[in-house]
Amino acid sequence: MSDFKFSVTRNDTPTPAAEREEILANPAFGKKFTDHMVVADWNAEQGWHNLSVQPYAPLTLDPATTVFHYGQAIFEGIKAYRQSDDSIVTFRPEKNAQRIASSAQRMAMPEIPEQLFIQALKELVAVDKDWVPAAGGEGSLYLRPFLIATEIGLGVAPSQSYRFLVIASPVGAYFQGGVKPVSVWISEDYVRAAPGGTGAAKFAGNYAASLVAQQESIAHGCDQVVFLDAAKRQKVEEMGGMNVMFVIQGKLVTPELTGTILPGVTRNSLLELAREMGIEVVEESITLEQGREAAESGSMSEAFACGTAAVITPIGTVKTTSGTFSIGGGQPGEITMQLREKLTGIQRGEVADTHGWLQKLA
Repeated sequence: MSDFKFSVTRNDTPTPAAEREEILANPAFGKKFTDHMVVADWNAEQGWHNLSVQPYAPLTLDPATTVFHYGQAIFEGIKAYRQSDDSIVTFRPEKNAQRIASSAQRMAMPEIPEQLFIQALKELVAVDKDWVPAAGGEGSLYLRPFLIATEIGLGVAPSQSYRFLVIASPVGAYFQGGVKPVSVWISEDYVRAAPGGTGAAKFAGNYAASLVAQQESIAHGCDQVVFLDAAKRQKVEEMGGMNVMFVIQGKLVTPELTGTILPGVTRNSLLELAREMGIEVVEESITLEQGREAAESGSMSEAFACGTAAVITPIGTVKTTSGTFSIGGGQPGEITMQLREKLTGIQRGEVADTHGWLQKLA
């Protein structure tokens, strides 16, 4: 039994079933939300309290609420998947719980106990389970837990009160009509994170800082931006919201976690699966020039980005201020697709979960 008790207030005017089914037939990422949300409050005197599932609705916050002024805001992204037996599971939620706790520590916020984090997911899915897309496809319910500062008043100091929420949005296949490689722009003017900064936290400000670079990538005809290290602008680090990996001479190579890169749950899972498949895994820095030379010589045969939203996104073309080069002929690579099929198969319940990564929500 959980030590955390949630009150449940059901929405009096839920989305009509016909409208919900229409949304589920073609869900757009983060555009439509379920009928309920989880809300919990924290302060030093009471700890975690006011735990509830309530109708999805706007928040009322004072203009002087500290999150607006000093940016204490962190979040996670995790999915719920319907299985063939109609049960609903999620993927490695303890990893997301551990990461949001680490993010909270870095941002001087209260840690959310792992048990509370996972219980919140279960409580929301229990009341909104009809929003989870059908089994057998790539549709899922995207869950967005987040924590914000709620103290009212101006002054640069950690807030003395916080609110934890979980909202949910049904999402379909990331790639419509098959997996397609993307083009990426190498940002040389902007960086995502610096040593000692917030790069390893899933902090809202990191994503705000990436937006101008993403705009720059679009202006150069690219789909995504890739950031280099802050010190010398040489080492490849990650994208605005995804980790990056390369297949070089048959080895899976990815930048090591040095505090400036987000420790992705998908990243960690893929490295473990690759080792099990007999693929040598190397976690070390690779410079842009090393990557260019490897791609042009053919020793780098594949490259991809990975994260919760798309799982794996092949990279076909790289554009820089000094020219453009392609990887693997601009096509999805064999190892890339094997890893993607393995991981999505586990999540959908079509491949045996030998790791115990799936946890039942409903």
